Amino acid sequence: MPTNLSTSRPKLLVADLDGTLLHDAEVFENRSITQRSIDVIERAHDAGYQFAIATARPVSTGLKFAQMLPVDAVIYLNGALIDFDPSHSDFESLTSASAEDNPNLVKIGFPAQRACEVCLQLLKSMPGLQLGIVMNDVRYTNFDVRQYWKTQAFQYTNFQMEPDGNVPQGTADKITIFPEPDQWDALRPLIPDDFSISISEGVMWMLMNPQASKEHAIRVLCERLGVRIEDTVAFGDDLIDINMMRAAGRGVAVANANPKVLEIADEICPANNEDGVAQWIESWLQ
Repeated sequence: MPTNLSTSRPKLLVADLDGTLLHDAEVFENRSITQRSIDVIERAHDAGYQFAIATARPVSTGLKFAQMLPVDAVIYLNGALIDFDPSHSDFESLTSASAEDNPNLVKIGFPAQRACEVCLQLLKSMPGLQLGIVMNDVRYTNFDVRQYWKTQAFQYTNFQMEPDGNVPQGTADKITIFPEPDQWDALRPLIPDDFSISISEGVMWMLMNPQASKEHAIRVLCERLGVRIEDTVAFGDDLIDINMMRAAGRGVAVANANPKVLEIADEICPANNEDGVAQWIESWLQ
């Protein structure tokens, strides 16, 4: 564990949602943030700390938490979408095709045509693989996503572009794959070199533009918000948080984090269900 961490007050706090800032629940849709966390983050913001969310969630399930907090920026889709004007954003403005022309948004994806090509290639080698394309907060999939998320919009697809299929032209955010455990070893070498692989909660594989990551996003945040990377604190729990936490001036893992995250953390705070992030921030507000 590093011993040369700065003791000066940080300027930017960046927190993951699921498993970190949010409390757990039996179903995904019931995960929640407590009033204690909201109040502490508001106090920190009033005291001059900037605050941002960094989540793999799409807008449809992440926006409500952004609207509950005094956020200066929101990283959605693991870094494929960054919103620098969250106080004026709504679902339509964040998910419309015109979002690519919004100067307050940063979109980092890949052509929908390329996404279709990759999905068809994977299915040719592994028929029956559950996968889909996420684009403008719609999931174009070959399976019913309600087995994982009850409220997210999806359309069955043959992974063909319009007019032969239903995948529209434009920029896709990511490809999601839900391989069975015995498919992992066979799947990995099939992933094209122009995509990076992130695995969320040990279940969902995300194929993304290599620049669409929480690490890259926190660097973009610092540049746009005028904060040195050394003056940031990143909170996380999952493998996809590791590089962001390493890039930050201080990486703080919640106690319930993946063992590999705990191993690289500069500090460990109490678990998410104990409002560990709030407790850590409170210690700096005293």
